[in-house]
Amino acid sequence: MTVNPTIGAKGVRLSFEFFPPKNAEMEGQLWETLDDLCAWDPDFVSVTYGAGGSTRAPTLATVKGILQRSHLPAASHLTCVGATKDETHAIVEEFHAAGIRHFVALRGDPQGGIGTVYQPHPGGYANAAELTAGLKALGDFEISVSAYPEKHPESADVAADIEMLKRKMDAGATRALTQFFFENDQYERYLERVRAAGITIPIVPGILPIHNLAQVRKFAGMCGASVPDYVIARLGTIDDLPEERFKAASQLAAEQVRDLIHRGVSEFHFYTMNRSALVDRVLELSGFQRVEIEARKAQNGAAA
Repeated sequence: MTVNPTIGAKGVRLSFEFFPPKNAEMEGQLWETLDDLCAWDPDFVSVTYGAGGSTRAPTLATVKGILQRSHLPAASHLTCVGATKDETHAIVEEFHAAGIRHFVALRGDPQGGIGTVYQPHPGGYANAAELTAGLKALGDFEISVSAYPEKHPESADVAADIEMLKRKMDAGATRALTQFFFENDQYERYLERVRAAGITIPIVPGILPIHNLAQVRKFAGMCGASVPDYVIARLGTIDDLPEERFKAASQLAAEQVRDLIHRGVSEFHFYTMNRSALVDRVLELSGFQRVEIEARKAQNGAAA
């Protein structure tokens, strides 16, 4: 099988985000999800990293597992919270030794949790722009950073938010992965402002298929995103009806992806929640086809 020509001709690329599993059952689910999503031949997958390095060991174990179990490049999230620069450098070296060449550089949430005031760690990196520059000084890493179509909740305004993104690009960021959003007009307006500010790196839309509307509305409230009324109207009355919710949620996300492709978007980053079924269905409805990975690997090997 090959990628749908109407998609492949545009060079549409995918990436997926996972989080470290908390127990053996969740670990099994993660590996099943990875195996399923490998069939879409993503450019890379990323693994989240808890505040203050609280999931450093599980994150490292997860990225090692991904590298061992799949052909995929794995990226590790890295935050500024709770570590000096020397401690951060030691973590980077540990991940580098495991084979990681791609980091998602983030400031991270305050150690007191959402709603508390962020305070840079004494002797640490103050923000993601500084962390990106620090990573670039340590090695020729690929570096992804975050972007916020609706503004980071702690930014003074959209202009200040975009200025921070510009600083991250100037420090060496390769791409920006956006916070999830549901209104494509909002993303397009944001992209226009970003480009007008001289930011040239890809601004990759973050897509969140909705497994649980109440949970997503909670997430949105914490990160400054919004859930439009039409999303609530379509899912609000069926949140406790799994089959109907799955069908409606997959259609909703696929409509968003297809519309973004129509607008010229060529890269997508999916927040998987460590589950594959809904992402699979969204990609199917969006016009993608699975790839025979072994055949692709053999083809790549022959080309090399």
